[in-house]
Amino acid sequence: MSVIKLAADRPGADPGHGEFTIEMGKGTRTAVHLYPEVRQKMITRLTGRGKKGSFILTADGKDCRSGSRTFFEKTGFLLLQDGHYENLSVKDHLLYFRRLYSSALGLEDAAGLVQLDRSLSVKVRDLTHSEKLRLRFGTLLFQAPALFILEEPDQNIDLETKRILVHAIEVLQKRGKTFLTLTGNMESAFTFGERVYRLSDRGLVQVITESARSSDDQTEESAETAAEPDFQFNKIPAKVNEKILLFDPPDIDYIESHDGQSHIYSQGESYPCVFTLTELEDKLRTFGFFRCHRSYIVNLQKVSQVITWTRNSYSLRLENRSKSEIPLSKNKMADLKAMLGLK
Repeated sequence: MSVIKLAADRPGADPGHGEFTIEMGKGTRTAVHLYPEVRQKMITRLTGRGKKGSFILTADGKDCRSGSRTFFEKTGFLLLQDGHYENLSVKDHLLYFRRLYSSALGLEDAAGLVQLDRSLSVKVRDLTHSEKLRLRFGTLLFQAPALFILEEPDQNIDLETKRILVHAIEVLQKRGKTFLTLTGNMESAFTFGERVYRLSDRGLVQVITESARSSDDQTEESAETAAEPDFQFNKIPAKVNEKILLFDPPDIDYIESHDGQSHIYSQGESYPCVFTLTELEDKLRTFGFFRCHRSYIVNLQKVSQVITWTRNSYSLRLENRSKSEIPLSKNKMADLKAMLGLK
């Protein structure tokens, strides 16, 4: 399979950026879940506006640097801040980009794919926000890039437009087009990506789902029929829609229980977990997790401060993006001091 590779030539040049090298087969959809500020830095570097570092795109065996003419020929962007020619009609807007890219694609074909074929005479300024996003995507069809990079493609759009966009992407995917979605919403990542990654300070880590793990297991079983050795599965499951995510313990900030349901907190998002807090406490103890309160378990590797509010009131501040503070029970304070070797 032909592969498109996107890599930061100076990984970690921006704080919190982490390692970034991703390989995508042609005709595939990949999504990266990341913080908004990191996403903005990435977009700045990808579009060649950043002063610190850049990205290298490898396609058809050739490298090109972000910001270069070749990079923009091979890469199409659907960005939150993209503008429009408001005074043009939809038809004239599309025709402008068709001529700009000397495209052989028919106007009706592009408009039909994004379902604006009945709005060709409408002025762009009179379109809804969702219709304008479909128009921006329609202009990319004339560019016909090897790699489409989508920034929060479903942010603040209606369900009909989301359905149209997903369908259009699937059509283009069958034609060999490759898609990379950058989003801060895990549900969006699974909507637009067949393969999903999380970008954190630890770098780029694939999000394993139960279905993906089962597929991998079947592949391994067909290649190796020997008896399996004793194996402890350490990932922690959580749910997003109908998918089951499998978290590496170091990626978890803390876990909270409320209304009888445990919730995993990671990178500013919450995910309902299938285990009780007591079960999670037992599973995570060896990974440096601590039951700091009857409703909380914390990853001690993420704790930066123990805060004393009153003689009997304490909290833990985490070294994560949201600087989370979670309660520390009075009777747990002694246990924590003992763990830390304090008197």
